[in-house]
Amino acid sequence: HDEDSEMGGRIFVSYPASEEVPQWVLRRIFESNLNKLLEWVPDDEYMSERERQEFRLLKLDEALSLIHRPGDLDDAERGRRRLAFDELFHLQIVQAQARRKATELGPGISHQRSNELIRPLHDALPFELTKAQARVLSEIYTDMQMDRRMNRLLQGDVGAGKTIVALFAMLLAAEGGYQSALMAPTEILAEQHFRQVHSLLQPLGVNVVLLTGSLKGQKRDQALEAIESGFGQVTIGTHALIQDSVSFGNLGLLIVDEQHRFGVRQRMALLERKNNRPDLLVMSATPIPRSLAMAFYGDLDLSVLDELPPGRKPVKTELRTPAQRGSVYKFVRTQIEEGRQAYLVYPLVSESDKLDLLAATEEFERLKLEVFPGFRLGLLHGQLPASQKEETMGAFARGDLDLLVATTVVEVGIDIPNASVMLIENAERFGLSQLHQLRGRVGRGPAKSHCILIAEPEARASERLNIFRDSTDGFEIARADLRMRGQGDFFGSQQHGRDPILRFSDLIADEDLLVLAQDTARQIISVDPDLQHTDHKRLSELIESRYQDRLAMFGVG
Repeated sequence: HDEDSEMGGRIFVSYPASEEVPQWVLRRIFESNLNKLLEWVPDDEYMSERERQEFRLLKLDEALSLIHRPGDLDDAERGRRRLAFDELFHLQIVQAQARRKATELGPGISHQRSNELIRPLHDALPFELTKAQARVLSEIYTDMQMDRRMNRLLQGDVGAGKTIVALFAMLLAAEGGYQSALMAPTEILAEQHFRQVHSLLQPLGVNVVLLTGSLKGQKRDQALEAIESGFGQVTIGTHALIQDSVSFGNLGLLIVDEQHRFGVRQRMALLERKNNRPDLLVMSATPIPRSLAMAFYGDLDLSVLDELPPGRKPVKTELRTPAQRGSVYKFVRTQIEEGRQAYLVYPLVSESDKLDLLAATEEFERLKLEVFPGFRLGLLHGQLPASQKEETMGAFARGDLDLLVATTVVEVGIDIPNASVMLIENAERFGLSQLHQLRGRVGRGPAKSHCILIAEPEARASERLNIFRDSTDGFEIARADLRMRGQGDFFGSQQHGRDPILRFSDLIADEDLLVLAQDTARQIISVDPDLQHTDHKRLSELIESRYQDRLAMFGVG
């Protein structure tokens, strides 16, 4: 079918076609049936005529008509804008309900600040807090001293100093006789946190306890007893902390580290199981653009560490092609011979028939035999048993391995100051934010560090990778990633592309709509939290039908 002969100068709508049902067929179906379909659009809008005019939005049937049959691009944009507002507003209603429910679980703890622990730690630190850290701490202290529960997201760039902020929050809880718990995603990260926290708080007389899944026998019993009795003022652990066998004597603060994929439902479940109504601080290591945080973390207040501590050495980032791999390997060998360590990261665990990509398992064998004979190599990927992953990462941390061949499982990793090279193969396959996280694994020690990307020189990937090479600002990189890859399905497994919940909205271009949607949703939920008013009946029905398979994730509905 010669589609172009029909198009002339007209604007045509693009539908999600397939080989079986091409564009021209879909266009004819909609063109033939659009008027009949529009008759089925309900007359009862969820917003009043006055609100629509105030928000400068079309009626729903008008918007749908212009989306499918635009006279010009302005028509299409006006139609899209109405549909974009609808999905943003509905999402914000659900977020506002979750936010409201968190406050209805009961009053929070009004922590009392005496400075008897906070001041000694501040005086003992060998560095000054950044202005951003001081500002964020003020926000957290204010929240914790109020009689409503804190629900706060703390985000910052790699190396922005989130852990020290968490420490001061723990001390505020301890000053009033309350316990704190910090939950990390892996045992090895929990152990690193434990060493850091223990070294800083033990001199102040604060008892720090470690609880992980691998802790067995008498040591586990002792840890559980310390937690239950309240002797353990600060507990560092993994998901073992939320097991039924763990009972806190007086938990006042729960900190969840590196859990930017933690859903609202899991956050609510954690808090509902703790009888003391503890404050919640979620720490995300991934910088999240403001609009994305508003859209998907609307139930949490937001604190941002947008300043790095002085003195941290920048990591030199370089782009290389596969043809230059030999010289890159030579450089890595030189670094190891000088006593340093290196990461080699691959996009896949094992070879795929469909994708011509290098894979960690096969490359590990080749590198060990052909490229780095005589060096100590380790292999790390997500399909290994947890104990083996911990053992390999521990060996690398101790310096027993020279080179770690891995997948992105090292994206959330521990501090290894001696690692000076991050080599990433098929870098065009990674998102910018993911690359930034991987780059953050090096540059933590005194040595000059390097992040080397090996990528096919394709135009689109090249633009993305040039942005990454030229910027060290995680928030700038996250915005570019969002613009180039789409918002992805933050409730599902899709890693990039358009979010099924947000099909018409663009979180960068539509930030004004998002602010309007959030403000309006919060006003409505403040006076009608369960959407019981007659005016909100249609809105309630729409929310239920739109999110019926997802409302449970929010613990509402």
